[in-house]
Amino acid sequence: MLDEGGRVSRVAINLLTLTLTVLPSGAVAQSRGAYEEVPELAYIAVADPLEVPPEVTLGPSSSVAIDHEGSLYVFHRGPNPLARFDRQGRFVHAFGDDLGFERPHGLRIDEDGNLWVTDVRAHFVMKLSPEGEVLMTLGVPGRDGVWDEASGSRYLSEPNDIAFGPDGEIFVAQGHGSGEPGVLKFDRDGRLLTSWGRQGTGIGEFDIAHSIVVDWRGQVHVADRENQRVQVFDLDGNFIRQRSYAGLPCGLVVRGDDMYMVSGYSGQILRLDAEGGVLAATGRSGEGIGEFGEAHYIAVGLANEIYVADPVGRQVEKFVPR
Repeated sequence: MLDEGGRVSRVAINLLTLTLTVLPSGAVAQSRGAYEEVPELAYIAVADPLEVPPEVTLGPSSSVAIDHEGSLYVFHRGPNPLARFDRQGRFVHAFGDDLGFERPHGLRIDEDGNLWVTDVRAHFVMKLSPEGEVLMTLGVPGRDGVWDEASGSRYLSEPNDIAFGPDGEIFVAQGHGSGEPGVLKFDRDGRLLTSWGRQGTGIGEFDIAHSIVVDWRGQVHVADRENQRVQVFDLDGNFIRQRSYAGLPCGLVVRGDDMYMVSGYSGQILRLDAEGGVLAATGRSGEGIGEFGEAHYIAVGLANEIYVADPVGRQVEKFVPR
């Protein structure tokens, strides 16, 4: 039983009794029970965190991000796929039907408050103003291919996520099962500076480069999902270290000196130390409050509240400190 993206559905996940299940793409997905055995993260889940008006349809949520005012943006797979909510979870507005999205995936907000979104089926990264004006597009919407400045080929292949360097560099993690996985680094104006990665299990290789962040030290963390690890590089793509995890590293976020990660089908929210070690965790797979079909991407708010997008369970979950 699969959702529209070819993933194992919530029902199928709940029926699994084995430790592993193999997806049609050949990727190995952890079932329930692939948990980090660490202290409990001192957070509790909040029921019904978002007030969605009856006239608004919120599709399966792919990603979440929080701006400098504390507003929450939800990137979802429904009509007008960019929805904004205020700090109290009240709906503000939604937009994006006219932007050519086919399968919304990643969402980030830069230091100027601009939105950056990725689409893994339409193969583009788009920079938007908070009002929805298109400011930059990387890749050619609807075209899958290779970025090669020498030949003038400027295509992306299943871009998943975006991160920003200390000088405004743009890092794009791409490859979602069909496209060659890797990282592309652009300057602030969208000119390619370097790239690294390919399919594989070795150092600097990836099996779905699913999420990417740049930390306070200028180190680039890439969630190498199906290899069940996070690889860390310098700003030029030189390998520094890696760390393996019990589940599938899906989404990373940096907030000040803290880093958090969500772990796919196991549904855990992990707080990490500077080297990627797991300090504490909460959440699990399931259908209840604070449980997940797939913990996909994560955002941390001004009061340290945590939001997680779940495209299998459809909802957005919210956790607050105890």
